[in-house]
Amino acid sequence: MVADAKQAVEEVYRADWGCIVATLIRQVNDFDVAEEAVQEAFAAALHDWPASGVPTSPRAWITQTARHKAIDCIRRRALHAEKIKALATEPSQAPTEPDFDSPEIPDDRLRLIFTCCHPALAPEAQVALTLRMLGGLETDEIARAFLVPVVTMAQRLVRAKKKIRSAGIPYIVPDQTHMPERLDAVLTVIYLIFNEGYVATRGEALVRTDLCAEAIRLGRLVRSLMETETPSEATALVALMLLHDARREARLDEAGDLILLEEQDRNRWHRPQIAEALPLVAEAFRGAVGPLALQAAIAAEHCRAARAEDTNWPQIVRCYDLLQQVQPSPVVALNRAAAVAMVDGPQAALTLLDALAKSGELESYHLLHAARADMLRRLSSMADAAQAYQRALELVTNESEKRFLQRRLREVQSLA
Repeated sequence: MVADAKQAVEEVYRADWGCIVATLIRQVNDFDVAEEAVQEAFAAALHDWPASGVPTSPRAWITQTARHKAIDCIRRRALHAEKIKALATEPSQAPTEPDFDSPEIPDDRLRLIFTCCHPALAPEAQVALTLRMLGGLETDEIARAFLVPVVTMAQRLVRAKKKIRSAGIPYIVPDQTHMPERLDAVLTVIYLIFNEGYVATRGEALVRTDLCAEAIRLGRLVRSLMETETPSEATALVALMLLHDARREARLDEAGDLILLEEQDRNRWHRPQIAEALPLVAEAFRGAVGPLALQAAIAAEHCRAARAEDTNWPQIVRCYDLLQQVQPSPVVALNRAAAVAMVDGPQAALTLLDALAKSGELESYHLLHAARADMLRRLSSMADAAQAYQRALELVTNESEKRFLQRRLREVQSLA
């Protein structure tokens, strides 16, 4: 019973944190109160459900409990008396399932994204706050996405919420005239939510399908909101997420262990999703070509190849060359080096990776060390490869990735 209750709480947290927080923010119009109340509601579920049993509608139970705790919190702070009265006078009854998927567009989750992405907030704060409030990501998970220390990210989140409160930023989706100024940040945060679902920071599972599905849903919703010509980057984002997600079922074996792209069974790729995405990639290239369009083009090259050896790696390298021009970053340089290895060999890639490692920008990023280890392994430098794998293992936090790296480490150690 205890294990079942704990699992139910975890499932609701993963699937519905963003829905519940967004709903509560609309009701109380206070980010801190909403987040604290939802956290307390989940804590109450961990305490109550093992004894009372999992309720028929766990999500509704959490939402109703959070709502009551928010009222209590506002009372304790003696704030917004009218708000307390409005909330408290609603009929008290057994919790019913809130309408999280109202046909009205935009919904609470989209309002939350556009509120967090208000131009009064610094760009990095916009994205970080949305990941926390909507995606339910912990501070260390968000810090990983930004490659910054956890303390730095915690300070950003606190400052962002204070700014929303002090500036009186409204909880709305802006009209068409003001939407473009927030669009880049909105697209960035949706993609980061997808990335956390595609390769989860922590836990046993590599993939969090709930976050992937939510990001795709939000991407489609943002694209549909544009009454005039849809920006190419909004289209590119939907295509990019669909292409990555189409490979989901082939990424893990029956034990939940990682399968590399070149080793995946491509018959398990979701072909209808790929067929939907490819025309969107072409559409994204009709306007100004941005970084998301280039990433979607790279993903499309992988999905077009019937076999790993059919992949057009020179074209992928050319796309990375353009991506480095429009959005230079150490992570782009890392991914480009992996593509260069497939065209010019592992030594050429290792030279690029060594230069990247020397810069120190990705010292705490496990994938840099894993990539170096792989190139060293291909070059038969087994002792150096083992050292690089060990460094990657010190940094990785996902259990599936960790098992893969441990397997590779054992392989190179046996050959050293």
